[in-house]
Amino acid sequence: MGGNGHGSNHGRPLRYDLLRILLVDDNHHMRVLLTEILRAIGVRHIHEATDGAEGLQKLRNHEIHIVMTDLAMRPLDGIDFVKLLRNSPDSQNPMIPVIMITGHSTLVRVHEARDAGVDEFLAKPLTARGVIERVWKVIDHPRPYVRSPGYFGPDRRRRNDPRWKGPWRREGDPNKAAKTETQEI
Repeated sequence: MGGNGHGSNHGRPLRYDLLRILLVDDNHHMRVLLTEILRAIGVRHIHEATDGAEGLQKLRNHEIHIVMTDLAMRPLDGIDFVKLLRNSPDSQNPMIPVIMITGHSTLVRVHEARDAGVDEFLAKPLTARGVIERVWKVIDHPRPYVRSPGYFGPDRRRRNDPRWKGPWRREGDPNKAAKTETQEI
């Protein structure tokens, strides 16, 4: 982030006051905590939903820039919510950045979230710094989106592994096989 801790957007100060964020969590106290953290950095437009189904409806009715969702909710949990958001034909914005928040940060759950199309992952207990860093990351360092037969979402590769000997499958790779898409906030 920038020297003032507020990040930048391609060299410009990040305007948190212009962001529209949707919080999807069945825990009222968690939504209050997230709202307080976001308001403290200047976010003014915060929408709330208590589960994934309500979250999808909010996305149909409001312009949203970032979704922050819990993993464990009923009846529609965070993983299924993200899968529908990314793949449903009537999804309003399948490329919207999604930050998954959960107390279940086992490697299996992280992989499930990644494979559903989550951009960033944030483990509980939350800290203001963790929330701010993830919001800044999806805005200032967005990953390209990949569409393949079994996946649509942000490129899951976080680093280039010089030991990788397998086939290259991304738009920018030699012998590419998948299509990438990008979107600016």
